[in-house]
Amino acid sequence: MKGEFLLEIGAEEIPAGFIPAALPALEELFKQTLNSALIGYGDVSTYATPRRLILCANGVDAGGRSREVQRTGPPKANAYDEAGNPTKAAVGFARSQGVDVSELIVVQTARGEQVAVRKVEEGRLTTDVLSEALPGLLEKIPFPKTMRWMDLDVRFARPVHWIVAVFEDEVAPFTFGDVQSGDRSFGHRFTHPKSFKVSSFKQLSGKLRSQGILINPIERRRTISEEVSALASEQGLMALEDTELLDEVEFLVESPYPVMGKFPREFLELPASILITCMKKHQRYFAVQSGDGRITNRFIAVNNTPVKDPQVSIKGHERVLKARLEDARFYFREDRSAPLINRLEALKGVVFHSKLGTSYEKVSRFTRLAVELAKVLAPDQALHVERAALLCKCDLETGIVYEFPELQGIIGSYYADMDGEPEPVATAIREHYLPAYAGDKLPEGIVGALVSIGDRIDTIVGCFAVGLIPTGAADPYALRRHALGIIQILISLERSLDLEALVQQALDLLEDKRTRPRPEVQADVMDFIRTRFVNFHTSRDYPLDVVEAAVRARFDDVVDARKRVDALSKWKQRPDFDAIMIGFKRVVNILKGTSPSRVDRELLVEDAEKALYRAFNQVKERARPFIDQGDYFRALEVIAELKGPIDSLFDHVMVMVEDERLRNNRLGLLRNIADFFEQIADFSFIGSTAE
Repeated sequence: MKGEFLLEIGAEEIPAGFIPAALPALEELFKQTLNSALIGYGDVSTYATPRRLILCANGVDAGGRSREVQRTGPPKANAYDEAGNPTKAAVGFARSQGVDVSELIVVQTARGEQVAVRKVEEGRLTTDVLSEALPGLLEKIPFPKTMRWMDLDVRFARPVHWIVAVFEDEVAPFTFGDVQSGDRSFGHRFTHPKSFKVSSFKQLSGKLRSQGILINPIERRRTISEEVSALASEQGLMALEDTELLDEVEFLVESPYPVMGKFPREFLELPASILITCMKKHQRYFAVQSGDGRITNRFIAVNNTPVKDPQVSIKGHERVLKARLEDARFYFREDRSAPLINRLEALKGVVFHSKLGTSYEKVSRFTRLAVELAKVLAPDQALHVERAALLCKCDLETGIVYEFPELQGIIGSYYADMDGEPEPVATAIREHYLPAYAGDKLPEGIVGALVSIGDRIDTIVGCFAVGLIPTGAADPYALRRHALGIIQILISLERSLDLEALVQQALDLLEDKRTRPRPEVQADVMDFIRTRFVNFHTSRDYPLDVVEAAVRARFDDVVDARKRVDALSKWKQRPDFDAIMIGFKRVVNILKGTSPSRVDRELLVEDAEKALYRAFNQVKERARPFIDQGDYFRALEVIAELKGPIDSLFDHVMVMVEDERLRNNRLGLLRNIADFFEQIADFSFIGSTAE
């Protein structure tokens, strides 16, 4: 018999950010529980509101399947005496397993010969399995933070008030804290607070829907979006699209009831970003735009319950938002009493890190780095880069950023524009923080891109120089994100940059801070960035062996390395790729443990080695221009012509002959070929297409 299992965990309001990760974890933990008990099941679905996590499993077997198990006991030497009679150890083991001592067998294990018993273990009833497993399962649901309540010895995101656990109309009994599982749920906290009996998921969802509660987050999200948009449209306006805010509001309400309010028009003097942030971050309100995209003095709040007089609710929202906007306007006017550049000196009193000095020192360092980058990559923008770098952290000393930290960079950009700074400078102040997270957009302007690189490389090199190195999952200074940002920006710019030289320049500026040997820091930073490059590309479906082959050959220019990875990935698709690689790898492998040697043409005595020598020189001459241009695919196509001569050499010539002069000369020829290969890749790292 197969049936439906329904689990509902009713709690005080769970923080919105806790729920998205908890739902798939709940589903996976439940599946693991059934799998370990050999209980079959069909579809498993999860749902959530701020007050409840729900799991519904269809097609669940009434019990687990039987299975044969083997239990091992004491070593054979301890289980039987010299005459082969069972000892007390064997008798005790048999008794503990519920079998007669005559049923014991001897098996070979990693620990030697041991006595064992094989028996059929009957499957357990599903209700029994769940009753036993669910208390522990609930505590395993991963939340960013958990809490205890009263004097109970259990933890959950918030105190649990009720639990529904029903399998085919039968309760799976268990206790979690002071709550006993049952078949009664509760409706909306304010409109339908009484409990009601539950026998199935359909009944639960239907009953809650009749109360206005939408348990499906996807449906609730869509409803919120549609109703917010419709409310704005009634006034000929548009709700500002904000996926991040929608993600949060989706798990803030069980029953969405949007209302529109307004604030005094005088606050529209504030930059749009301040208005939006006041509405979004503090109140979770949706901003409203006019048809031309300008922010209006309207907002939309999503209530969790209907009210008899919507105006009462709207007035409350308006009063709270007005107070927030008053604070923001005060800080804004205070900030505008002096130009942004005047706040640079204040950074001398802000400690960036006790081992790396003040924020002012940091700005001074990465300004010099950014200017040096501009001299190489964008000479005509060097003055803009210098100005943007000096200004980009000044808004950290503004009242608005103190009140709204998420506006750093954005407010600096506004203030710079108001001060009359050139547009590239104002834009760069905002863009130098990009990318702020995985998948974030990159700086569009060259000025912001170069300031971003300078800032990030100073942070990375500085932390490595004083021993603040990421370990495992711990990366408190976001060095992995900074390295990835540098890689992405350089790739987007498509401009070559000597990365090792940049790290050396950063080390020069940190000489008075460095506490580790300079060569170690240099090597560790390059290896750190190289690892991020590999991870970034393999996460985008580039073959690991191809990426490793490219960076193992050399890694001093991110853009050049990317070109070689692209070329190798494409070249690996050749039908004869594996055949080519056999010979190329033999060249590399035979050179392991040998010293470089010159090639003396007079010592080339075999036809096959003479032919390879001629072919290599011809290929080198034809491939060189392509390598110099970064056209590595065409270079590889030319290099592939060496397959025949290389195969012929290994088929007809003994490389490791006893004659030392001939041996070294042949190794020297192969060394020249391998060194030429390594301008593109270390072919020994590339696997077969069949792997």
